[in-house]
Amino acid sequence: MSGIKAVVTAAASLSVVLVLLVQTPAAHAQAMRPEVGRPLQAAQEALKAKRFTDAAARVREADSAPGKTASEQVTIERMRAAIAAAAGDLPTQVAVINSGKLPPAEQVRMVQSVAGQYYTQRDYANAATWTQRYFKEGGTDPQMRSILTQAYYYTGNCGEVSRSIQGSAGVDDASARPASEDQLQMLRSCYLNAKDTAGYNATLEKLVASYPKKEFWTELVSKTERRPGFSDRLSLDVARLKLATGLLTSTSEYMEMAQMALGDDYPAEAKKIVDQGYANKVLGSGSDVERQKRLADLAAKRFTEGQAGLAKEEATAIGARDGNDLVALGYNYVGYGQAAKGLSLMEQGIKKGGLRRPEDAKLHLGIAYLQAGQKAKALQVFKTVGGTDGTAELARLWSLQARRAA
Repeated sequence: MSGIKAVVTAAASLSVVLVLLVQTPAAHAQAMRPEVGRPLQAAQEALKAKRFTDAAARVREADSAPGKTASEQVTIERMRAAIAAAAGDLPTQVAVINSGKLPPAEQVRMVQSVAGQYYTQRDYANAATWTQRYFKEGGTDPQMRSILTQAYYYTGNCGEVSRSIQGSAGVDDASARPASEDQLQMLRSCYLNAKDTAGYNATLEKLVASYPKKEFWTELVSKTERRPGFSDRLSLDVARLKLATGLLTSTSEYMEMAQMALGDDYPAEAKKIVDQGYANKVLGSGSDVERQKRLADLAAKRFTEGQAGLAKEEATAIGARDGNDLVALGYNYVGYGQAAKGLSLMEQGIKKGGLRRPEDAKLHLGIAYLQAGQKAKALQVFKTVGGTDGTAELARLWSLQARRAA
């Protein structure tokens, strides 16, 4: 808002600029006829004394002189504009602008002043209209974009807020400077007030993409989980995303995720979760420290057993009629640190087909690629994930995480 205040302050002080403009150089003053020059001089003195009605009357007197030159007319309009701006007389300022008698550069400044005054008066519809005119007539002050965006926001025009932000920041152009956090927060608030869920969610994703704060991620993941039709089957995948984005913070969350991983037969992943919990000091203390220890021991035991049986499981998976076991085994291999082999097996399994849940398989392949440090490949895979029960939404969120991953 500081930029907006600066623009409004500048616009409000335009009358000072206009007063300076009517302080005509001596040579020009001598060339001006007395019937024009004398009332304008009186108008200027009245303006300095803030006798606006008297000043306006003297300008009308000067304007009534016959046969005015172009230079005289410009000076008259400058004075008329200065008085109107100082008096806060917007109709007169508008009339001066619409007369087309001011030089173009001065007219643009006058349009900027009018836009700023409408904004300070909370006439946001007119503020938007006049700010648009400012840009159309050649205005280039980037802070006026803030006036325009705010004006659209206060009139509830979220579509124009979005377009205004795009015009100033390239919000949808990956090669451009991203929209500021304040701009996106404003847009999100606009969609919230308008009860536009789709617009709100899209803006929240933009916030996560450019400003991946924990509060934005928390809301985005939570909204995704609460979406109608989102399958409980994806609970472990949600936990994986939370772990990757730093949202997994409590003892119970770590323990529940490790238990889910063990239940789905991913012992390497379960052990990593437990180890990370201890490393982060989330596990290893509290009233249920013994239960945490039992879980850690179980994860370690299953890890060792699973590692010893990998070769046998591989032979069975390769001989299977479908690719389900290959996908699951490949994910386990990645967890055991054998990324190249694991990813190859997952690819083979997807290609083999016959999958119970093909979209889940592609989602897990994308996650595995990201865990293996292959960001570009992960993004390619996430783009292919479909489904209507939450897999596509999770893939999109994983894509946001992948883009910010080192």
